[in-house]
Amino acid sequence: MSGRPPLRVVLCWHMHQPQYRDLISGEYQLPWTYLHAIKDYVDMAAHLEAEPRARAVVNFAPILLEQIEDYAEQVDGFLRANQAIRDPLLASLASPALPVDAGHRLWLLEACQRANRERMVNRFPAYRRLVDMAGPFAEHPDNMAYLSDQFLVDMVVWYHLAWMGETVRRRDSRVRHLIEKGAGFSVHDRRSLLEVIGEQLTGVLGRYRKLAEQGRVELSVTPYAHPMVPLVLDLAAARDAMPDVEMPVSAVYPEGAERARWHVEEGIRTFERVFGRRPRGCWPSEGGVSEATLRLLDSSGFDWCASGEGVLRNSLTRAGRSEDLNHGQPLHRPYRLPSARLACFFRDDGLSDLMGFTYSDWHADDAVANLLHHLRHIAGTAPPGGERVVSLILDGENAWEHYPENGYYFLGALYRGLAEDPQLEMTTFGACLDGGLPVAGLDRLVAGSWVYGTFSTWLGDPGKNRGWDMLVDARRAHLETAAGLGGRRREMADRQLAVCEGSDWFWWFGDYNPADVVSDFERLYRQHLSNLYQVLGREPPDYLALTFTRGHGAPEGGGTMRRGYVPA
Repeated sequence: MSGRPPLRVVLCWHMHQPQYRDLISGEYQLPWTYLHAIKDYVDMAAHLEAEPRARAVVNFAPILLEQIEDYAEQVDGFLRANQAIRDPLLASLASPALPVDAGHRLWLLEACQRANRERMVNRFPAYRRLVDMAGPFAEHPDNMAYLSDQFLVDMVVWYHLAWMGETVRRRDSRVRHLIEKGAGFSVHDRRSLLEVIGEQLTGVLGRYRKLAEQGRVELSVTPYAHPMVPLVLDLAAARDAMPDVEMPVSAVYPEGAERARWHVEEGIRTFERVFGRRPRGCWPSEGGVSEATLRLLDSSGFDWCASGEGVLRNSLTRAGRSEDLNHGQPLHRPYRLPSARLACFFRDDGLSDLMGFTYSDWHADDAVANLLHHLRHIAGTAPPGGERVVSLILDGENAWEHYPENGYYFLGALYRGLAEDPQLEMTTFGACLDGGLPVAGLDRLVAGSWVYGTFSTWLGDPGKNRGWDMLVDARRAHLETAAGLGGRRREMADRQLAVCEGSDWFWWFGDYNPADVVSDFERLYRQHLSNLYQVLGREPPDYLALTFTRGHGAPEGGGTMRRGYVPA
């Protein structure tokens, strides 16, 4: 180890959900924001709080921050003044009276089964029994008349108990009491659980702010509504890594530079309002970068951004530096383009994907030991005197439902193992730059994302391309109409357009995704587009009433396509 400084290791957890709220009605169409908040965002904060030596980067999409705040206000309003809750699933926990309509009861019964079967349902015998009994009702809806109110109440309570953060389940006596009770839940029980949920929603963002103020985490941001910035700037950027990709009919996204800058500036404003400081770093949506994207982030005052390993590999190969891929450690250092100040870090795909997709089936101690072994090998093979950083970047929300007890043992062992290893130093991207970590030059960047180093997850499939053409139509209507709107209505139109520009809609379109999830997201995308036309005072196109894509079964093994809830 002589002459070798500790290997810097950055854990970067990215938190994001698209806009599930209908901005006109205020109703939430899908519950994943509040469910991930009470399960994953609170657990991640708790693990960081529990290990004082831990350091990490936590990235938030601004549109997620706004939804968390809105949910906290809804629950508080209900508990204090019996105001309506605008999410039908959460409202079923709050309202003493359950729906009497058979269709609504069937919807509620099915909604309360959307959880990982192995890790979240089977773990609790009482919940597993309810889910097993619910099957015949879903298969034979005519039998719904025989489904008792108490059965539905117990399903609703157990669903929320299963989605509760593991750290909350272990520490909160109210939650432990409900788990021990197991069945026959009362109105008081439901209100008690809702109070716990409200406390988690109200406190979670403040916990991250406190960690940042203590210097234990670096908070960073994504452009406002999680758009795929390189494609908004230039659809043709997709050809950089995929020259033969099938493109949408539309050749460009009209005045995309204006929209990309809007997302960056609005994202910064939202972040500053919530956390009381300006972000130094940006995880561009899906690690999507291009040279134009880096110039935009640089001019916006960011010190760093990050992307995927495939982008760096494509860029080095295109620059005739393919030998660098096999010698030295080109991945484990930041880069910057000529005349730029912004440093770009690149995700170690192999190690990040071990945490995201592989270690969930391992014993926690074995998984952490394996990861530390890989990191020590990198540390031991670094050139004497060389300084390196390994960037471990992944969702902070979606992997843990596949781990035992929401990753409780793995995350605890991970932070302890990294903190105690003398060859390793947990740090943040900002601290790396402040500490003088050398930044290498990169003459050319090949546009791409963290998935395969391309944009194939967002463009090229017929369904994805149709989604882009619909968005281009909406943007043209916005350009033709928005300037003539009044101030408040113009702001509403810009924000509604931003929601439509989110990258998640295009992620889900395509035949490789589960049909029910594709249907959910396509329906919501068409609703957001229709709302935009309504705000603009324009008649929506007829095609918004028609389904244009469908899904099939989940891909074998999950792979990098794991995103949010996928039926077990």
